[in-house]
Amino acid sequence: MSKIEIACFNPESAMIAFENGADRIELCDGLSEGGTTPDFETMKELRAKITIPIFVMIRPRGGDFTYSEAELEQMKKELVQLKSLGADGFVFGILDQNDEVNVEQNKVLVELADPLPCTFHRAFDRATNLEDSLEKVIDCGFKTILTSGQKPNVSEGKENLKKLVELSNGRIEILVGGGLRSTNIEEIREFTNAGYFHSSAITDGGAFAIADEVVALKNK
Repeated sequence: MSKIEIACFNPESAMIAFENGADRIELCDGLSEGGTTPDFETMKELRAKITIPIFVMIRPRGGDFTYSEAELEQMKKELVQLKSLGADGFVFGILDQNDEVNVEQNKVLVELADPLPCTFHRAFDRATNLEDSLEKVIDCGFKTILTSGQKPNVSEGKENLKKLVELSNGRIEILVGGGLRSTNIEEIREFTNAGYFHSSAITDGGAFAIADEVVALKNK
């Protein structure tokens, strides 16, 4: 049985994930943009109902992962506010102009989140140099990297995912996500030796997690 995090872009999906055995929720907004910071009110409502960990996305907009000073200030404020609303962890990732991990800016957010854990999200898949980026993310103090192995999806990225699991050597969790479904999770898990998996559990092209898919992911 795998550990499963479900990416939830609305409160309905979060409840479906919770009720069908997910281990953790990644809460965000902006499905079409691949995830942005969710509404504070949504977090408040879900926290009252959900007992599994809720990790919250901190991302002010879609597009690239290089942010202005004003955007960084916004990210800081949102993180502090969501922390006060009972988030269990945060999900973000900042790159510099050269698509390298921005150690300085990420560290600021990781320190603000303390003692809560942070996941460096799929900005990692846009970053240059797999090994160098891994070391920088570890250096920032992140506990987890969400990645498809710097490829468009986990099936294409499985060689790199296997390499990341080996290189990380228990220093950071490699959370495998990006095109992950119940139909390919077994093959990816066996190939990569990863222990934690991430999926939206959306199999019909809609906006909501599918209960049967959450169950299938968990039971594979």
